[in-house]
Amino acid sequence: FIYLLNSNITLGKNGVPVAENFRLEQSTIADTVQAGQVRVKTLYLSVDPYMRCRMNEDTGSDYLRPWQLSEVADGGGIGVVEESQHHNLAKGDFVTSFTWPWQTAAILDGDSLQKLEPQLVNGRLSYFLGAAGITGLTALLGIREKGHVATGANQTMVVSGAAGACGSLAGQIGRLEGCSRVVGIAGTDEKCSILVQEMGFDAAINYKKGDVAKQLRELCPGGVDVYFDNVGGDISDTVISQMNQNSHIILCGQISQYNKDVPYPPPLPPDTEKIQKERNITRERFLVLNYMDKQEASVLQLCQWIQEGKLKVRTSRFTAFQSMMNGGNIGKQIVSISK
Repeated sequence: FIYLLNSNITLGKNGVPVAENFRLEQSTIADTVQAGQVRVKTLYLSVDPYMRCRMNEDTGSDYLRPWQLSEVADGGGIGVVEESQHHNLAKGDFVTSFTWPWQTAAILDGDSLQKLEPQLVNGRLSYFLGAAGITGLTALLGIREKGHVATGANQTMVVSGAAGACGSLAGQIGRLEGCSRVVGIAGTDEKCSILVQEMGFDAAINYKKGDVAKQLRELCPGGVDVYFDNVGGDISDTVISQMNQNSHIILCGQISQYNKDVPYPPPLPPDTEKIQKERNITRERFLVLNYMDKQEASVLQLCQWIQEGKLKVRTSRFTAFQSMMNGGNIGKQIVSISK
């Protein structure tokens, strides 16, 4: 079975993705595995906010290629090798790729796959799509490369989209890296409770209730030093208005803007931009793919924290892509395909 971008969707229409944007087809794959290739069974697929950009004719990013109509969708995935003609991969090996096709089975170029070591995550393979994969790397390297976090500096970090895959990790990593206070922003009381009780956040704000600016002032009386921005929009404007001189924005994502026809990253409103410039607040786009030379050491650090219980991991499994874009997930959103 394969998932494709539906050729019957209305061109030029922006909005929230729905099931009708995709279609499921039954197909067959080649009988023969060529030299350098492997036949794999798909175990897990990752769904991530950036995929919404790939549904546009112009993704707004040089590194993202748009999906074409009737093309098999792809993204992060994990599978097991069932047959191999590749010198470094054998039957039974677990492998992953950033460009895994949304198929139950596939024949792939072995050089495009990375072999996984399940013992690093206590056998929880799906973690390699989240906390020990590109999501965890984004949180860790974003903080290290753009957050300017220093142990003993008494810094306060705020994380928007804090109950999402990256945000839930970023807050925990911010604390592990040296922040003295971490405050999350999420969209339900349940999410806020989980952030504080399970993820170790000091406090969390439900942005759908009450005055966010007032709550933020009360929870961050010394202002905000580091802002891990996953959402953009009005929430980010509110946080930026309370940031300190020479503070830092880690521009990870702008999920509130992905269903709109705007450039990425979207420009700040004039009043917010004025605050940013007057207070010398850095706001730089962060792309984890630019730091792949630090991947191996960073993954080992993430796996160590997971094994030590210092990094708590949550995953959600249901109507994955639609739910994620609507904020239905807590932690990483994973599609379980096979066992």
